[in-house]
Amino acid sequence: MTDAAVTVATETPLRRRKRPRAVFISGIAMLALIALAALTAGLFWPAGPWVAAGEPYTPPMTAPGLPLGTDVLGRDVAAMLAYGARVSMLIGIASTLAAAILGIVIGATAGYARGWVDDALMRFTEVFQTIPSFMFVIVLVVIFTPTIATITLAIAVVSWPPVARLVRAEFLSLSSREFVQSCRLIGMHPARIVFAEILPNCFSSVIVVSSVMVATAVLVEAGLSFLGLGDPNTASWGGMVANGKAVIRSSPYLSIIPGFAIFVLVLCINVVGEGLNDRLNPRMRN
Repeated sequence: MTDAAVTVATETPLRRRKRPRAVFISGIAMLALIALAALTAGLFWPAGPWVAAGEPYTPPMTAPGLPLGTDVLGRDVAAMLAYGARVSMLIGIASTLAAAILGIVIGATAGYARGWVDDALMRFTEVFQTIPSFMFVIVLVVIFTPTIATITLAIAVVSWPPVARLVRAEFLSLSSREFVQSCRLIGMHPARIVFAEILPNCFSSVIVVSSVMVATAVLVEAGLSFLGLGDPNTASWGGMVANGKAVIRSSPYLSIIPGFAIFVLVLCINVVGEGLNDRLNPRMRN
């Protein structure tokens, strides 16, 4: 028997459970660190990220007070990274919240009403699912002025169908359960049945799906900014990558640092989403 086989055979269930728990906690800690940097950016850089802080193209760790160096205009890369975290997290969370609310309303209505209402709402949902999401976002952002609000709204408009279909499936399953039938027999109002009895049982699944939607929204916002369709008045990680591509050979850190920040944020969100799935999904938990 090889050493690897012996290790797997002797590994206790407790050690196997500690591994995903440690990864989950590490993901939460990293997300908290990124959120802290975004919230405290104004304290460390009160003048904002657009002020020149040194000589252009100062490499990282070569000048005091400039740990990540400067860009083509001498602006502090660390300041732009911290302010960019605000944009990424704000758009990711806000667009996901709006999409989740819209998806819950449509999915709950379709799953509880059934019949022609269900058919109409599901056909409406399928229309949005047939359109390429990123292309649809680009069209919406181009039509309207690219701002934080319009980008958030555009991402929310294309992100709600998975939530709607998930909530509809949960409602179709739960509405035939005994506790729902009992509520109907005692004359409970349909709105109370939906919001007090059925909907709370769907939240665990919605939370897990929403975590994936946040990561997707962060990538979409970075892609828009990379293409020059982001809010020009705010610092963005995607815009930083785009600005650094012209000098990728001489100053690669200008693209590598924000690109790595996007990778870390999306990875941490996915790790936390997987951890939530393990804890909120009864089958996974067992």
